[in-house]
Amino acid sequence: MLLFISRRFLNYLILLFIAVSLVYLLAATTLDPRSLYLERNPPIDPQTIEDSLQAYNLSNNIPLLERYWTWLTGVVTQWDWGQAPFGEHVNDEIGVRIWVSLRLVTLGSLFGIVIGVAVGAWTAVRQYKTSDRVITLFSLILISTPILVIAVVLQLLAIQANNALGFQLFEFVGETGQTGDYPGAELVDRLQHLLLPTLSLALNGIAFYSRIQRNLMLDTLGADYVRTARAKGLRRGTALRKHALRTSLIPTGTYFAFTVAQLVLGSLFVELIFNWHGMGIYGVQAIQQMDVHGSVAFAAFAGVCVLIGATLSDVLVAVLDPRVRVS
Repeated sequence: MLLFISRRFLNYLILLFIAVSLVYLLAATTLDPRSLYLERNPPIDPQTIEDSLQAYNLSNNIPLLERYWTWLTGVVTQWDWGQAPFGEHVNDEIGVRIWVSLRLVTLGSLFGIVIGVAVGAWTAVRQYKTSDRVITLFSLILISTPILVIAVVLQLLAIQANNALGFQLFEFVGETGQTGDYPGAELVDRLQHLLLPTLSLALNGIAFYSRIQRNLMLDTLGADYVRTARAKGLRRGTALRKHALRTSLIPTGTYFAFTVAQLVLGSLFVELIFNWHGMGIYGVQAIQQMDVHGSVAFAAFAGVCVLIGATLSDVLVAVLDPRVRVS
């Protein structure tokens, strides 16, 4: 199994390197940092502009491949992701913002797959009952609703709940707010601000995985090996858990990497609505500000998230499927 995971991980690393390199070449040819200097009033001396851009490895007068090699060497040898058009270090920005986005993406991914699989398996064994039909309806509504709309609806519901309760149970502006003087007040404040953004990302994943898992579970419930296990005297719950659920989880694991990519994109809207200063907002601002190195850093962050999701997906499949371990 270790050889299988290592080989897959190496393939993902190669794909990530190619993708990030292509993003750099694209950003370096389409974004124009020089225009930011030319718009300054009073005007800046052209030679001063050129000297600044060359110092930040952003001058279009330097061959593209030479700029790429300088940037790549800095990343590999010093973990230096470069500088913005006016000299700000990209490392300083992503060093703070990356943990903000990782909290959202990690929790959203875990809650989405765990709760979604549980709900899907439960509705499969209750096929066509009222609970199954109600959950199916809500799941289809959530799948059809953009994360942007879900986040806004949750904010409106939170405002109504706070007004009805008479105190701020739900906090949804920024990462932190006012904290009390009781023990653990800072942790409670963090959790209050984290609840709604995480729920916004997780709901779509829960709905998606519940539909996938329900259909896969229904296929395995009538399988011969499940009926054989029941005929040999195995309890229904044990047969469903060890045979039907485990087999149906194998295809579900392969979807995990794709949903991580969606969460990275969804986190952009969540950060915007809930005023979180994460990588999603930073990526948009980098493009608007003609920041070549910042745009590449955001693309690399998204690629690493997908790489981690794909690796975890392979680990899950290898654990569940003995054929993978044997091969």
